[in-house]
Amino acid sequence: MLRELWAARGVLVILARKDFYVKYRRTALGVVWAVGVPLVQATVLAIVFTHVVGIGRGVAGSQRGYAVFLYAALVPWNYLVNAGPTASTAIVDNVALAGKIYFPRALPVLVTAMSAVYPLVIGLVLLLGMAVLVGNGVGVAFLLVFPGAALCVLLVICVGLCLSALHVYFRDIRYIVTAVLSVGFYLTPIIYPLSRPHGTLRHLLAIGPAAGPIEIFRAATVGADSSYGLAVLACAGWCLVFGGIGFWLQCRRDRVFVDLL
Repeated sequence: MLRELWAARGVLVILARKDFYVKYRRTALGVVWAVGVPLVQATVLAIVFTHVVGIGRGVAGSQRGYAVFLYAALVPWNYLVNAGPTASTAIVDNVALAGKIYFPRALPVLVTAMSAVYPLVIGLVLLLGMAVLVGNGVGVAFLLVFPGAALCVLLVICVGLCLSALHVYFRDIRYIVTAVLSVGFYLTPIIYPLSRPHGTLRHLLAIGPAAGPIEIFRAATVGADSSYGLAVLACAGWCLVFGGIGFWLQCRRDRVFVDLL
Protein backbone atom coordinates (compact mmCIF):
# COMPACT_ATOMS: atom_id res chain seq x y z
CA MET A 1 0.00 0.00 0.00
CA LEU A 2 2.84 2.38 0.77
CA ARG A 3 4.30 1.74 -2.67
CA GLU A 4 0.96 2.52 -4.32
CA LEU A 5 0.51 5.69 -2.26
CA TRP A 6 4.00 6.86 -3.18
CA ALA A 7 3.23 6.26 -6.87
CA ALA A 8 0.07 8.39 -6.49
CA ARG A 9 1.84 11.30 -4.78
CA GLY A 10 1.33 13.57 -7.80
CA VAL A 11 -2.41 12.90 -7.76
CA LEU A 12 -2.41 13.59 -4.02
CA VAL A 13 -0.95 17.07 -4.45
CA ILE A 14 -3.32 17.94 -7.31
CA LEU A 15 -6.44 16.76 -5.48
CA ALA A 16 -5.43 18.49 -2.23
CA ARG A 17 -4.90 21.80 -4.03
CA LYS A 18 -8.18 21.39 -5.92
CA ASP A 19 -10.17 20.65 -2.75
CA PHE A 20 -8.82 23.77 -1.04
CA TYR A 21 -9.51 26.17 -3.92
CA VAL A 22 -12.95 24.70 -4.70
CA LYS A 23 -14.01 25.25 -1.09
CA TYR A 24 -13.53 29.04 -1.37
CA ARG A 25 -13.87 29.53 -5.14
CA ARG A 26 -17.34 31.10 -5.23
CA THR A 27 -16.99 33.22 -2.09
CA ALA A 28 -16.45 36.97 -2.27
CA LEU A 29 -13.55 37.01 0.20
CA GLY A 30 -11.96 33.76 -0.95
CA VAL A 31 -9.25 32.32 1.27
CA VAL A 32 -9.67 35.20 3.74
CA TRP A 33 -12.34 33.04 5.36
CA ALA A 34 -9.68 30.44 6.14
CA VAL A 35 -8.10 32.78 8.68
CA GLY A 36 -10.88 35.31 9.28
CA VAL A 37 -13.18 32.93 11.13
CA PRO A 38 -10.50 31.65 13.59
CA LEU A 39 -9.29 35.21 14.18
CA VAL A 40 -12.78 36.47 15.00
CA GLN A 41 -13.33 33.40 17.19
CA ALA A 42 -10.12 34.09 19.12
CA THR A 43 -11.03 37.76 19.61
CA VAL A 44 -14.55 37.00 20.89
CA LEU A 45 -13.33 34.24 23.19
CA ALA A 46 -10.60 36.50 24.58
CA ILE A 47 -13.15 39.20 25.44
CA VAL A 48 -15.74 36.82 26.88
CA PHE A 49 -13.41 34.70 28.98
CA THR A 50 -11.46 37.71 30.25
CA HIS A 51 -14.26 40.15 31.11
CA VAL A 52 -17.28 37.87 31.59
CA VAL A 53 -16.06 34.50 32.86
CA GLY A 54 -12.71 35.66 34.22
CA ILE A 55 -10.65 32.69 33.05
CA GLY A 56 -8.35 34.86 30.97
CA ARG A 57 -7.28 37.09 33.85
CA GLY A 58 -3.72 36.32 34.82
CA VAL A 59 -3.12 34.15 31.73
CA ALA A 60 -0.32 35.31 29.39
CA GLY A 61 -0.06 38.63 31.23
CA SER A 62 -2.92 40.62 29.64
CA GLN A 63 -6.03 40.42 27.47
CA ARG A 64 -3.92 40.87 24.35
CA GLY A 65 -1.55 38.18 25.54
CA TYR A 66 -4.55 35.96 26.24
CA ALA A 67 -5.69 36.50 22.63
CA VAL A 68 -2.35 35.09 21.43
CA PHE A 69 -2.69 32.30 23.98
CA LEU A 70 -6.11 31.43 22.53
CA TYR A 71 -5.16 31.74 18.88
CA ALA A 72 -2.10 29.53 19.41
CA ALA A 73 -4.55 26.80 20.44
CA LEU A 74 -7.21 27.57 17.82
CA VAL A 75 -4.81 27.21 14.88
CA PRO A 76 -4.14 23.48 15.48
CA TRP A 77 -7.62 22.85 16.90
CA ASN A 78 -9.39 24.27 13.83
CA TYR A 79 -7.18 22.15 11.60
CA LEU A 80 -8.21 19.04 13.55
CA VAL A 81 -11.89 20.03 13.53
CA ASN A 82 -11.92 20.82 9.80
CA ALA A 83 -9.88 17.86 8.60
CA GLY A 84 -10.70 15.19 11.20
CA PRO A 85 -14.40 14.53 10.45
CA THR A 86 -13.84 14.59 6.69
CA ALA A 87 -10.87 12.24 6.92
CA SER A 88 -12.91 9.88 9.10
CA THR A 89 -15.52 9.44 6.36
CA ALA A 90 -13.28 9.87 3.32
CA ILE A 91 -13.69 6.36 1.87
CA VAL A 92 -17.51 6.43 1.92
CA ASP A 93 -17.64 10.04 0.72
CA ASN A 94 -15.54 9.17 -2.35
CA VAL A 95 -17.51 6.07 -3.33
CA ALA A 96 -18.46 7.54 -6.73
CA LEU A 97 -14.83 7.93 -7.74
CA ALA A 98 -13.81 4.63 -6.15
CA GLY A 99 -16.35 2.77 -8.26
CA LYS A 100 -14.79 4.01 -11.51
CA ILE A 101 -11.05 3.56 -11.05
CA TYR A 102 -8.79 1.82 -8.57
CA PHE A 103 -6.62 3.75 -6.17
CA PRO A 104 -5.53 2.99 -2.61
CA ARG A 105 -8.55 3.72 -0.41
CA ALA A 106 -6.21 5.52 1.98
CA LEU A 107 -5.61 8.21 -0.67
CA PRO A 108 -8.76 10.28 0.11
CA VAL A 109 -7.69 10.39 3.76
CA LEU A 110 -4.33 11.84 2.77
CA VAL A 111 -5.99 14.30 0.36
CA THR A 112 -8.22 15.59 3.17
CA ALA A 113 -5.29 16.00 5.56
CA MET A 114 -3.15 17.79 2.96
CA SER A 115 -5.87 20.13 1.63
CA ALA A 116 -6.40 21.45 5.17
CA VAL A 117 -2.68 22.29 5.39
CA TYR A 118 -3.21 25.39 3.24
CA PRO A 119 -5.33 27.28 5.83
CA LEU A 120 -3.05 25.87 8.55
CA VAL A 121 -0.04 27.57 6.93
CA ILE A 122 -1.98 30.83 6.58
CA GLY A 123 -2.93 30.55 10.24
CA LEU A 124 0.73 30.14 11.19
CA VAL A 125 1.61 33.36 9.38
CA LEU A 126 -1.19 35.18 11.19
CA LEU A 127 -0.09 33.69 14.51
CA LEU A 128 3.40 35.04 13.89
CA GLY A 129 1.95 38.49 13.25
CA MET A 130 -0.17 38.38 16.39
CA ALA A 131 2.75 37.24 18.53
CA VAL A 132 4.86 40.14 17.25
CA LEU A 133 2.20 42.87 17.37
CA VAL A 134 0.14 42.09 20.48
CA GLY A 135 2.16 39.38 22.24
CA ASN A 136 5.60 39.24 23.78
CA GLY A 137 7.38 38.85 20.46
CA VAL A 138 8.93 35.70 18.99
CA GLY A 139 12.30 34.02 19.13
CA VAL A 140 13.88 30.78 18.05
CA ALA A 141 11.17 28.91 19.97
CA PHE A 142 8.66 29.92 17.28
CA LEU A 143 10.21 27.27 15.04
CA LEU A 144 8.38 24.73 17.20
CA VAL A 145 5.23 25.48 15.20
CA PHE A 146 6.62 23.32 12.39
CA PRO A 147 6.85 20.07 14.38
CA GLY A 148 3.54 21.09 15.99
CA ALA A 149 1.91 21.39 12.57
CA ALA A 150 3.47 18.09 11.47
CA LEU A 151 2.03 16.40 14.56
CA CYS A 152 -1.42 17.79 13.68
CA VAL A 153 -1.22 16.37 10.16
CA LEU A 154 0.06 13.02 11.44
CA LEU A 155 -2.76 12.80 13.99
CA VAL A 156 -5.43 13.46 11.35
CA ILE A 157 -3.90 10.90 8.98
CA CYS A 158 -3.65 8.20 11.66
CA VAL A 159 -7.15 8.77 13.01
CA GLY A 160 -8.52 9.08 9.48
CA LEU A 161 -6.97 5.80 8.32
CA CYS A 162 -8.56 3.98 11.25
CA LEU A 163 -11.99 5.59 11.38
CA SER A 164 -12.52 5.79 7.61
CA ALA A 165 -12.08 2.01 7.42
CA LEU A 166 -14.45 1.45 10.35
CA HIS A 167 -16.95 3.88 8.82
CA VAL A 168 -17.43 1.51 5.89
CA TYR A 169 -18.91 -1.00 8.34
CA PHE A 170 -20.37 1.34 10.99
CA ARG A 171 -21.97 4.50 9.61
CA ASP A 172 -22.38 5.86 13.14
CA ILE A 173 -18.71 6.92 13.07
CA ARG A 174 -19.64 10.22 11.42
CA TYR A 175 -21.89 11.23 14.31
CA ILE A 176 -19.58 9.87 16.99
CA VAL A 177 -16.72 12.02 15.69
CA THR A 178 -18.93 15.13 15.66
CA ALA A 179 -20.06 14.48 19.23
CA VAL A 180 -16.52 13.81 20.48
CA LEU A 181 -15.21 17.04 18.93
CA SER A 182 -18.06 19.04 20.47
CA VAL A 183 -17.19 17.79 23.94
CA GLY A 184 -13.48 17.81 23.19
CA PHE A 185 -13.39 21.60 22.87
CA TYR A 186 -13.97 21.86 26.63
CA LEU A 187 -11.82 18.85 27.56
CA THR A 188 -8.84 20.22 25.65
CA PRO A 189 -6.73 23.09 27.08
CA ILE A 190 -7.89 25.73 24.61
CA ILE A 191 -9.60 28.42 26.68
CA TYR A 192 -7.62 27.63 29.82
CA PRO A 193 -3.98 26.69 30.51
CA LEU A 194 -3.15 23.08 31.22
CA SER A 195 -1.73 24.18 34.56
CA ARG A 196 -5.17 25.43 35.75
CA PRO A 197 -6.67 21.99 36.67
CA HIS A 198 -5.03 20.13 39.55
CA GLY A 199 -4.28 16.54 40.41
CA THR A 200 -5.57 13.65 38.34
CA LEU A 201 -7.77 15.87 36.18
CA ARG A 202 -4.72 17.74 34.92
CA HIS A 203 -3.04 14.53 33.78
CA LEU A 204 -6.24 13.28 32.14
CA LEU A 205 -6.55 16.50 30.14
CA ALA A 206 -2.86 16.33 29.20
CA ILE A 207 -3.24 12.91 27.55
CA GLY A 208 -6.03 14.06 25.24
CA PRO A 209 -5.15 13.61 21.54
CA ALA A 210 -5.24 17.33 20.71
CA ALA A 211 -3.36 18.56 23.79
CA GLY A 212 0.07 17.74 22.34
CA PRO A 213 -0.07 19.97 19.22
CA ILE A 214 -1.73 22.77 21.19
CA GLU A 215 0.97 22.75 23.86
CA ILE A 216 3.68 22.80 21.19
CA PHE A 217 2.09 25.89 19.62
CA ARG A 218 1.85 27.49 23.05
CA ALA A 219 5.51 26.68 23.74
CA ALA A 220 6.36 28.47 20.49
CA THR A 221 4.49 31.66 21.38
CA VAL A 222 3.57 32.21 25.04
CA GLY A 223 5.71 29.62 26.80
CA ALA A 224 5.52 25.91 27.57
CA ASP A 225 3.40 24.38 30.32
CA SER A 226 4.98 22.06 32.87
CA SER A 227 2.92 19.15 31.45
CA TYR A 228 4.07 19.95 27.91
CA GLY A 229 6.17 16.78 27.57
CA LEU A 230 3.38 14.48 28.76
CA ALA A 231 0.93 16.00 26.29
CA VAL A 232 3.29 15.53 23.35
CA LEU A 233 4.14 11.94 24.29
CA ALA A 234 0.45 11.13 24.73
CA CYS A 235 -0.34 12.51 21.27
CA ALA A 236 2.45 10.40 19.78
CA GLY A 237 0.94 7.39 21.53
CA TRP A 238 -2.49 8.12 20.03
CA CYS A 239 -0.87 8.34 16.59
CA LEU A 240 0.80 4.96 17.07
CA VAL A 241 -2.43 3.29 18.19
CA PHE A 242 -4.73 4.76 15.55
CA GLY A 243 -2.06 4.62 12.84
CA GLY A 244 -1.22 0.98 13.54
CA ILE A 245 -4.85 -0.13 13.55
CA GLY A 246 -5.69 2.02 10.53
CA PHE A 247 -2.75 0.81 8.47
CA TRP A 248 -3.62 -2.80 9.26
CA LEU A 249 -7.27 -2.28 8.29
CA GLN A 250 -6.38 -0.47 5.09
CA CYS A 251 -3.96 -3.20 4.02
CA ARG A 252 -6.32 -6.07 4.87
CA ARG A 253 -9.59 -4.60 3.57
CA ASP A 254 -8.51 -2.22 0.79
CA ARG A 255 -9.87 -4.38 -2.05
CA VAL A 256 -13.13 -5.12 -0.22
CA PHE A 257 -14.26 -1.58 0.66
CA VAL A 258 -15.88 -0.81 -2.72
CA ASP A 259 -17.90 -4.04 -2.69
CA LEU A 260 -19.26 -3.16 0.76
CA LEU A 261 -20.17 0.38 -0.29
